[in-house]
Amino acid sequence: MRIITVGGSGTIGRRLVPALRSRGHDVIVAGRTSGDVHVDLASPPTIEAMYREVPAVDAVVSIAAHGALDDFRTLTSEALHANMRAKFFGQAELVLAGQHHCADGASFTLTSGIFADQAWPHVTGGGAISGALHSFVLSAALELGRGMRVNVVSPTMIGDSVDAFGEQFPGMRPVPMNELVDHYVQCVEGDDTGRVIRAYG
Repeated sequence: MRIITVGGSGTIGRRLVPALRSRGHDVIVAGRTSGDVHVDLASPPTIEAMYREVPAVDAVVSIAAHGALDDFRTLTSEALHANMRAKFFGQAELVLAGQHHCADGASFTLTSGIFADQAWPHVTGGGAISGALHSFVLSAALELGRGMRVNVVSPTMIGDSVDAFGEQFPGMRPVPMNELVDHYVQCVEGDDTGRVIRAYG
């Protein structure tokens, strides 16, 4: 398969891209400043440009944008909207635009997060974004044409990121990276659609 990994140079991508290539797939890495092609999920025109540059792909995996932390006492709707631009609207645009550019039977795999299901301080935006992604995928799976599929992987803290984020989320059980990578591979190679894969360790 020909696969675009959006954010393929990041923490998950550094493990997922080699895993996909080892299974014989042609993987194109997309990112804002690195990779084979450039795309900014906060900018819909760059998503269209990416699909024109790399047409008729068989799968798109989004492992890019991260939601910012927030403080509910000072949180505003404007800040929520800014937080959602890339993480929600950008990932939704990968599917909305991609349905017109990708090959028949193509799959889309998005990334949400545990805060859709488990409340935690300072992540109101992250919870709203992840919950919206889950609802989007459930609905999109019903209407995607040409045999296309869409799923979302919802990880907890990633094993490879414990050193960076462990103090912010004390007591949160991480998901091992190899287990997380397996979920993404299954989304690409399997037949499921409309699934929310809760990789909560």
